[in-house]
Amino acid sequence: MKSFPRVLIVEDEAAIAELVAVNLRHNGFTPIWAEDGEAAQRELGAVLPDVVLLDWMLPGQSGLQLARKWRADPRTKSIPILMLTARGDEPEKVAGLDAGADDYITKPFSTQELLARIRAVLRRRAPEHSGESVTVADLHLDPDTYRVSWRGQPLKLGPTEFKLLHHLMRHAERVHSRAQLLDKVWGDHVFIEERTVDVHIKRLREALGEAAVLLETVRGAGYRITAAAHGPSA
Repeated sequence: MKSFPRVLIVEDEAAIAELVAVNLRHNGFTPIWAEDGEAAQRELGAVLPDVVLLDWMLPGQSGLQLARKWRADPRTKSIPILMLTARGDEPEKVAGLDAGADDYITKPFSTQELLARIRAVLRRRAPEHSGESVTVADLHLDPDTYRVSWRGQPLKLGPTEFKLLHHLMRHAERVHSRAQLLDKVWGDHVFIEERTVDVHIKRLREALGEAAVLLETVRGAGYRITAAAHGPSA
């Protein structure tokens, strides 16, 4: 039997949740609705979804608090989170990304935009396959086992950070602009802003720890992975 991607909708407005659920159902997804953080936590405890649609403004714990909590939990750390928000200005969007969201969508939104964003985060969840593992200096990445290690020690990366690192390592020494990274890592980036790349680069650096010495910012140009010895870059 075919399995449809499970989408956990965390939204306190029943009318919005029902509209989203109907559209998801008609487009090959299995929606599950939770009206607040407590209900969402129960759903996560039962079965992990493939993606979470998380409203920013919720009774009790906010969407930002929940995103941070789930990103800190090893069991839920890798689940893609799409933040639903009525806040359209950049500082709020950046705050959502910093809290752990993979993307955001501003209300009111069209069904097609919502579906495009969900499909995009699901595509990013899967690692980019090039057939073989790749090594730069003491950093090793294996796309088939979804493992990254630095000097033999395993590193834990989120799905977007994994794909970003994989692309940079496959093209080591080459400088990639934000626009190029959006195109190669995010794919259809019509809804994604270049600022998103900076947020995920920051997260990647944090996840790499000592290995972040290989991730270099080339001011005015973009980012690259380099095997040359460098101090920590800004």
